[in-house]
Amino acid sequence: MQAIYDERWGNRTLCYYFDYVPARFKYVSLPQESARNLIWNFKNGTHQSGVALHTAKLIKQTYGKSAKDIAFVCIPASTPEKNETRYYEFSKLVCAMSGVQNAYRHISIDGERLAVHEQGRNKKIRNSQVIEFDEGFFSNGRKVILFDDVVTTGRSITLFAEKLESMGAEVIAAYCIGKTLVKPSKPTTND
Repeated sequence: MQAIYDERWGNRTLCYYFDYVPARFKYVSLPQESARNLIWNFKNGTHQSGVALHTAKLIKQTYGKSAKDIAFVCIPASTPEKNETRYYEFSKLVCAMSGVQNAYRHISIDGERLAVHEQGRNKKIRNSQVIEFDEGFFSNGRKVILFDDVVTTGRSITLFAEKLESMGAEVIAAYCIGKTLVKPSKPTTND
């Protein structure tokens, strides 16, 4: 895994490790298929340690000893069960290896939300999700690094960052396993 920096997220850093090609694209290169499988496995609760190791390494390289002053926040998954499967152990690993503060227990979710990719442009609200924040934890300029498995438009990360910032936090970066390619190039025989 490598870090790909995308500077199009305002004054914050957005870092992702792979280009992600959605399943609607049947023909993908071997590296694209490997990245897709890693992301799917992560979403299902496996391969957390490899992604955690890479994320922690990047945090340590970027922030060094000041990492201890930063909170690590995972954008909640669509259900409490998926959130626990995907992020509980992962957050513990990232924080133990990098020295950042684990904010997992400072955010709780109740109910379900629609996963954006399930509805495309014709979104209909069928479920709702309540996210509760420990506002005291996020106040007073607490520096925050966000994590999400996949970023497409950046809307979810931006809304989440804005919510934390409204409480007084300073969101400095977001890390993602993959960034969705809207129109991937066709694989070649060299891929």
